[in-house]
Amino acid sequence: MSNKLFVGGLSWDTTDQSLAAAFEAHGTVTEAKVITDRDTGRSRGFGFVTFAEAGSAQTAIRVMDGTDLDGRTIRVNEANERGRGGGGGGGGGGGGRW
Repeated sequence: MSNKLFVGGLSWDTTDQSLAAAFEAHGTVTEAKVITDRDTGRSRGFGFVTFAEAGSAQTAIRVMDGTDLDGRTIRVNEANERGRGGGGGGGGGGGGRW
């Protein structure tokens, strides 16, 4: 079990601080981050909360998933680590007419 949670369905008004405050009742929050668009700076509607202990994260999932935060119903589940690297194909080349 990871200590990092994905929180989806966030209001545009939710900040890092208000996200942390909403989850602190369930354990020590080491980081809370609302993800923003790099061009506009506006929230993308999701974020991540990291707890000091995995048990606290599990409790937060159970209690917070489907609750209201800043007027929106949020989804809370374990964050999946995003793989970096490779991917994509492309390749190929060739195939031209001579």
